[in-house]
Amino acid sequence: MAPPDSDVVRAWRPGLPGVAEVLHAAWHEHAYPEHTHDTWAVLVVDRGTIGYGLDGKEHAARHSGVTVLPPGVVHDGRSVTATGFRKRVVYLEPTVLDDGLVGRAVDAPLVPDDALRSRFVGLDRALTAREDVAAEGLLALVAEGLAWHLSGRPTPPREPSAVSTARRARELLDADPTRPVRLAEVAAELGVSVPHLVRAFTRELGIPPHRYLVGRRLDLARRRLLAGEPAADVAVATGFHDQAHLTRHFRRLLRTTPTRYQRGTR
Repeated sequence: MAPPDSDVVRAWRPGLPGVAEVLHAAWHEHAYPEHTHDTWAVLVVDRGTIGYGLDGKEHAARHSGVTVLPPGVVHDGRSVTATGFRKRVVYLEPTVLDDGLVGRAVDAPLVPDDALRSRFVGLDRALTAREDVAAEGLLALVAEGLAWHLSGRPTPPREPSAVSTARRARELLDADPTRPVRLAEVAAELGVSVPHLVRAFTRELGIPPHRYLVGRRLDLARRRLLAGEPAADVAVATGFHDQAHLTRHFRRLLRTTPTRYQRGTR
């Protein structure tokens, strides 16, 4: 493991629509020059404080809240503390947030909302783990939360019944749990937004759609394992990326691997 003051940069482009790039960076003494992005840069600071100029005004990105930097606006960045800083950034495509919010983000880029920060951290973790359905739902909630703050906290519109939304969404997921799922497609079929779908499902069933779907897939995987199918084949057949993906969720549920689970039945 690298020492705490080492510079570390990791970046990748996930396959989730709306997300252009993810960046994890830990810098000890680095100061980056003035530049712009063609995306919304949404970030949290895990350690230290980042001082930066945005459109000619000085700001600070701190451990609390979420910082949002709009596309096309000049900014720089530097560590305020001697120990440097560590940050996680998700770059969102320009269409994820309305252009009319740019001015608000320039005036007040730090959004002091612990719940929003928690959702952003969940989004970052889901993107890191390639949990696509989880990431899609959390992205929708993060984007909604940012828009709500930046637009002056308007009264939310009236939403359809949570009971009917959750019931119908569950029926759609149960129809074929192994198929690739986009929450946007499910929400469109139900005539609701993705944030409402996630909230309604979680409220009525006690877990979000992605966790429900993983549970259904694990049920199917266990049956196929008990029938003697190879774990690698089971993973692909039940909707997981690969055997490692299946194993990660299997460990979380049963504290064992698919192969050991299968051996224990013989």
